[in-house]
Amino acid sequence: MALLTIFFCIILLVLLVSWAKVNPFLAFLIVSITAGLLLGIPLGKVTVSVQKGLGDTLGSITIIICLGAMLGKLVAESGAAQKIADVLVNAFGVKHIQWALLIVGFIIGIPLFYNTGFVLVVPLIFSVTYKYKLPAVYIGLPMLAALSVTHGFLPPHPSPSALVSIFHANMGKTLFYGLLVAIPAVILAGPVFSQTLKKIPSTPLDTFITKEIPADKLPGSGKSFFTALLPVILLMVTTLYLNIDKSTGSTHKFIAFIGDAPIVMLISIIVGTYTLGVSQGKTMKHLGEIYGDAVKDISLILLIIAGSGAFKQVLTDSGVNAQITNSLQSLSLQPLILGWLIAAIIRVSLGSATVAGLTAAGIMSSMVLHNPAINPNLMVLSIGAGSLAFSHVNDGGFWLFKEYFNLSIKDTIKSWSAMETIVSVVGLVGVLALNQIV
Repeated sequence: MALLTIFFCIILLVLLVSWAKVNPFLAFLIVSITAGLLLGIPLGKVTVSVQKGLGDTLGSITIIICLGAMLGKLVAESGAAQKIADVLVNAFGVKHIQWALLIVGFIIGIPLFYNTGFVLVVPLIFSVTYKYKLPAVYIGLPMLAALSVTHGFLPPHPSPSALVSIFHANMGKTLFYGLLVAIPAVILAGPVFSQTLKKIPSTPLDTFITKEIPADKLPGSGKSFFTALLPVILLMVTTLYLNIDKSTGSTHKFIAFIGDAPIVMLISIIVGTYTLGVSQGKTMKHLGEIYGDAVKDISLILLIIAGSGAFKQVLTDSGVNAQITNSLQSLSLQPLILGWLIAAIIRVSLGSATVAGLTAAGIMSSMVLHNPAINPNLMVLSIGAGSLAFSHVNDGGFWLFKEYFNLSIKDTIKSWSAMETIVSVVGLVGVLALNQIV
């Protein structure tokens, strides 16, 4: 009955948004409250659950998304994105620009949280799109596939790092195996799959449509790359230091503070204000207008993501995820496939890759820890792959992609949801192949 309720609520959400044209945030509120009532959450606690989901989701990403949008807008308005695009195209050629963006996305994705990476690379994608008159989805999907794979497969991202701890796996081996699995997944879900998406119409958000700036007015390439990649540089340096220095002294705590994603983004926007703003002759008033416009442009996206968080919280508080997983534990499947399947079903039901991964790990942990025949490093990757399966309307990443690229729900499913599913399936195949070798 719980599964039928989830199915009904997801169908209701799709109909409200696509057929009735209800604002997605309002649709999420309606569906979240409906789901809470149907799943037996007491009347007095339904709104508490919704508010908790809204607050927890916004609390974790608001600073990152807002500051990332500001930095992205600045990179676009200053001409830095145009400069970066010029350098990349000159290096790889327009014919191979997808591969250039894929490599950049993979490098950025290793240390960067997905939401931060997304808002950071979107201006670069759109700059290439407008400058060379290329289809936005076709150009952008490979880079976003790389970001998604690193988020689900590779430490130091939260979910795979937590899974390494739960299964007593080896961080280095998991990262090495993860790279072996990630490379074919990114290639197939990115440049190969995107060949079928050239005709998807996409008119990205106006905030990233910038006028062509004369070459002599552009910031230098070093300044442009440094400012755009400063969050990556800070995160890579601090992560490397923290992995080497295992002490608990004041220096370690300070570096950990500097390496926290919101602080990284705050430092980056302060530095960017000078390198791409003040030093380029822009006044603080003009920069304030740029930042204000950036926040306005992503305000609805924030609400939609918060709404998906409310829906996820209602389903979690109702205990429906436990019912799903209990019914699957009795299945006679190869453990790596079972871990992938449990994570995939929770992902489709709840939307959150992190929740799906951690929930599946909780179920599989006793099996892995008491069965030496199961490779714990591969179980981390199998569950990570499952946690990325078929992102749809209950996932914040789905709405980020849809709203930024200004797509219909149908085209978002044909592109984004299909890409995530390819990553998930190829990831599982890669894990099973490695299991035969190692």
